[in-house]
Parts: sequence; C-alpha cells; structure tokens
Amino acid sequence: MHLLLKLGRFLLLVVLLFPGIRSLAQAPFQVFPLTQTNESKTSSRARTQAITLPFFDDFSITRTGIPDPALWVSGGGTVVNNTMATTHPSLNMVTFDGLKRDGIPYDFSNQYAQGSSDSLTSQPINLAAFNIRDSLYLSFQWLSKGLGDQPDSNDSLRVQFLTNGNLWQTVWVVTGGQVMTEFAMAMIPIKAALYLHAGFQFRIEAFGRKSGSFDAWHVDYVYLNRGRTTNDRYIKDVSIRRSISSYLKYYRSMPLTHYLLNPAAETADTISTDITNLFNNNNFTTLRFRAQEMTTNQQIQNFTQTISENIPQLRSQEKFVRPNPLPAFSGNRAVVRTTFDILTTDDQNPSISGVDLRRNDTLSSTTELSNYFAYDDGTAEYAAGINQKYGYVAVRFILRKEDVVSGIRFQPIRYKTDISSQSVAVYILQNQGNRPGRTLSRQSFSVQYPSDPRGFVEMKFTYPPAVKDTFWVAYQQLSDDVLAIGLDKNTPQFAHQIYYNLGNEWVMNTNLEGTLLIRPVMGGAASELVTGVEDIREDQLMIHPNPSAGPIRWNLSSFRSVEVFDVSGRKIWSNPNATDSSADLSGLRKGLYLIRLSNGRQIFVKKLVIEN
Repeated sequence: MHLLLKLGRFLLLVVLLFPGIRSLAQAPFQVFPLTQTNESKTSSRARTQAITLPFFDDFSITRTGIPDPALWVSGGGTVVNNTMATTHPSLNMVTFDGLKRDGIPYDFSNQYAQGSSDSLTSQPINLAAFNIRDSLYLSFQWLSKGLGDQPDSNDSLRVQFLTNGNLWQTVWVVTGGQVMTEFAMAMIPIKAALYLHAGFQFRIEAFGRKSGSFDAWHVDYVYLNRGRTTNDRYIKDVSIRRSISSYLKYYRSMPLTHYLLNPAAETADTISTDITNLFNNNNFTTLRFRAQEMTTNQQIQNFTQTISENIPQLRSQEKFVRPNPLPAFSGNRAVVRTTFDILTTDDQNPSISGVDLRRNDTLSSTTELSNYFAYDDGTAEYAAGINQKYGYVAVRFILRKEDVVSGIRFQPIRYKTDISSQSVAVYILQNQGNRPGRTLSRQSFSVQYPSDPRGFVEMKFTYPPAVKDTFWVAYQQLSDDVLAIGLDKNTPQFAHQIYYNLGNEWVMNTNLEGTLLIRPVMGGAASELVTGVEDIREDQLMIHPNPSAGPIRWNLSSFRSVEVFDVSGRKIWSNPNATDSSADLSGLRKGLYLIRLSNGRQIFVKKLVIEN
C-alpha cells in the first residue's frame, strides 16, 4: 500500500464527485422529489384567480416534492424535501440548486456554466386594494449549503417583485461564501406603489453552477401579509421537524425472513424525531406515537405521553420512543409505518388568519421488510464514486441465516458524462478477516439510469451465489469515467460498512459520511455452477528484466492494461490492450518508475528501474 500512497495525484481514495475546478473534498447531490409528477398536469390545478392575503407556505403539506400549485407557478426546478438540512424551522423545506426537477442539469454541455438555475415563483396575488401605509412585508427563512454544496461568493439567492408594468425588479440579494449552521430570516417590505396591483407576484431565484447539484440554498416558512413590522418574526407554531430515525437497529430495510428470526434483536432500541417551537414564548405539547403494519392494518403500538412537556422558546427538543417489534407475521412482505404526532394549540387563536398551523404536527416514516438489505433511507443528498479506473468499492452485509443473492439494486446518478453505454463489473465476495475476500460471483452489466431520478435499477445475476454469515457487494469501475452512485448523507452511522481497493489492499472508508444506495436482493435458488474465482497473488505477477534498458515483459497474459508513472504520480505512458504481455519503454530516461498492471479485476503496482 505504501507504493500507492506515492501516486497521490491519481490514486484518489473514494471521493465525493465534483468538477475539476473545485476541491474534490466536497460535492453535493440534490434530494429528489418523493414521486415523479408531470409538470404539465400540475398547472391545471393552479388558481385561475389571484390569491388574497395572507400568503403562507411552510411546505409541510406537500407530498410529491413539488411546491403547492395553488400557491406557486409550475416549473422552476425546486424540490420540497425534509432531508437536505437538519436545522430547518419546520417540517419540509424547498431546495434550490443547479439540477432540474428530473435530475438533469440545466446545462449538461458545459460543466462550468454559471447563471440562473432553480426558481420559485408565486401565483398572482391581489394587492390592488392596499397602499404603502398597510405595512406589507414578505418574510422567509433561508440557509446556504445545509447538506448540499456551499455556494461561493459569486453565487447568490435573490428575490424579485413584479411591477404593474410587468417588469421584474430585484429587491433582495444574498451572496454565498459564508458558513451557516442555522436558518436566517429575511424581512422584505413592499413600499412602492408600483407593486400594489392585482397581478403582483414575487419570485426567489438562485444563481450559480448550472451543471449539477451545486450551490444549494434552502427556503422555508414563506409569509406575506399586511400589518407587519421588522419585529414580526415569531409565529405561535410548534412543528415536528427531523425525519424519523430507523425502526431497525442495524439496517433501514431488511428481508422479512431474516427479521422474523429475532424481531426483538432487529428492532431499534429507540426511534426519534425532534420538535421545534417557533414562538418567542414557552409552549406545551403532548406527544403521540403509533406503529402499524400497513399490508394487514395490524396495530403494533399506540403510545401517548400523558405528561405535557414545555418546549422552550425558539428551541428544539428531541423525542424518543422505544418501538415494539413486529408481532408474528405470515406474509411475504411487511411495511411498518411509524408516526409521531404532537397535540398543540396551534389551531386556537391562530397567528395567521385562515391557516391551520397544526398542519406540520404529524410526521410518518415507513420501513419495508421484503427481500433486500438497505442501509440508506431511499434518498440521496450527494453522489459518490471511485476516481480510479479498475478501482473497487465494496459494502458489507451481515446475514441472520444462509441465503442467496439474486441481484443488486443501486442508484446511478448522471454526472458530467453519460456512461449508460459502459459496463460495470459487480461482485459478491466472501468475508475474510473482516474484509472482502474470495470472489463468489462476478458479472458485468451495462450501466442504466433509472427513469425516476430517485429510483433504483436492478441487475439480476445469471448464476446467483449462496452466502452465509457476512458477505460483500462490490463493483469495479472499468473506465476513467466516474460511476456516480447516490449517497445518503442522513445515515452516517453506517459509513464504516464501505471499503475500497485501489490496487492490492482493501481499506475501510473514512472519507464518505453516509451510505451508498446499493442494495443486495435476496432469495431464490443458488446456482449449481461454481462461480468462485480465485484472486491472483501479487507475487505471482513478475516483470522482467528489472532493471531494464527499456523493453519489458510480464508473465501473466491476462494483465493487458499497463500504465507507467514517474515517482511524482504523473502518467507518462500507457497501453490499454497489451496483448503480447510486453512494453517497450526505451524512450524513458534513466530512473525509477511505477508500473501499474490490470487484468480488469485486479490491479498491481510494481517498481521498475530503467538503465540506459
């Protein structure tokens, strides 16, 4: 491994994906809509008459990922989600970046393209009856980065108002470059008479990189009304906020047959969410928790916290419950829905007339017990890949009983280059010394992108291998183009299950904070064909002569790809298909070089001395 470290410029570890002009240490990926929705259909649900005040949206009632068409013009590319930040004011927020809602960049032809990207435009609002003395204010809360990409100082988020002459005028701008941990409040007065017309609109628009999920901004709690002041920053509202943690102890999903062997041991000790008080005064709540199996409507748990608790002003409070395991179950698939609900007085003497603020008091999560293992929660905030041709990435899975791996589901992400015509090698590996070991099965597949940007593609093995105890799912990148896989940033507790191999040694991941969206599908009959492939030991591959005047040969004909690097890691010669197991390096100067040989499945790095 010490030889690999000398090649630091090209033997990068598993890295987050990012274009070359930025650091390879960070690369955000958008959380996608919960479902695909045809934009053309949403426009038919939009208002045909202008909205009257108050205008309010906390995005909590959206279930499709698309902003409410009764309040917002269709299009714009923004996505409503609950995972791209952890300090948002209330349930759900809307995220802006450089991806359209279908997961395709605004400009896929130029990775450095800058300009206007996501936007959010209100439906027309009737302000004709108001004047500037009515103290109209638009407010919202905003955050840069969150779990996405940090906007630079030349990136921005702006607000524009539509005049009575049908012109958009910028009234508020904030630039990137600042590190934020909490949402900030924007208070924008409507002071000019040219905005007080029957077709007034406002829009929030992002400017930044247009070639991917870059320069992330998040907006929540949008509120426009009369009679407000700069001090009108607090609304009597208690909200559930953070996504519910996993019902399972070791996975987010697992095969039902494995779970039922010991449900108590597989169920999480506690599951949790948190609650925020958005008012500048203390507030009391009562907590309720329910768990239900959805395919049979079987009630698993119904819990009410009988003692009301005081939520401190402008603070959040963690809520924990010990879940009951799923009782005896006879089906092939179970879906456990867990729900937190808080009883508040938000609907009494409401802060905003006509708005029931109990709308953000309930949050649910589902856990599928079917035929696959998953560490991820189903959403990707980033993309990740191995920045190395012939490099490997492996994910460990621990079984409760012997089983068969029938296929793999994973989430490839469009990144810089369309690689749908390229191949990826997928492996099932035995466990050896708590690291990937002998190959049980290897099969090449063509890379495909899912039609749903948050969906998975499934690859079925022709010869499914039998596995027991612990096994590894691995893939090998067969080209220089990075195979981008969805990365769930909200499950960092499972990051240690990822290993990588850039040549001769498997190493535990310490770079990625999260889990890859890779899921082994279990069940079926194992192939009777012996699919195991013994790995070649490094000492079996030999280069001669060494030292050499230039011409060299090696002894294993399966190693056809050869690359030569100087000691600084600069590639100076290569041949991707050396069919005669030889290379003529006579043109190289005298000195020490590093030769990297690959058979498409393994990579070895050897020292070579040139003497001429």
